[in-house]
Amino acid sequence: MSTLRNRVQLIGNVGNDPEVKTFEGGKKVANLTIATNESYRNDKGEKVEQTEWHRVVAWGKTAEIIEKYVMKGKEIAIDGKLTHRSYDDKNGEKRYISEVVINEITLLGNK
Repeated sequence: MSTLRNRVQLIGNVGNDPEVKTFEGGKKVANLTIATNESYRNDKGEKVEQTEWHRVVAWGKTAEIIEKYVMKGKEIAIDGKLTHRSYDDKNGEKRYISEVVINEITLLGNK
């Protein structure tokens, strides 16, 4: 059990065109959302589909790949880690964000 670590793997569709920012020195960050879908049958035998949305962030070379090749609707697979952070909004209220920081991305599908 000591070899377990914080790891997330997702395959889904990009929900919006990635937002890419470039910092001084040229380092890039890409922010996007990924939708994953799951279906099951309820007690009545009816098919139920459930969509989960995931906030995703990528840095450096991975952000550059996303900027060039990823757009809304594209199917991607990611491997990363779950992180949590907080910030104060413009009203001074504390906000909390959970997101997946990408270590590796695989472009799937033809879109």
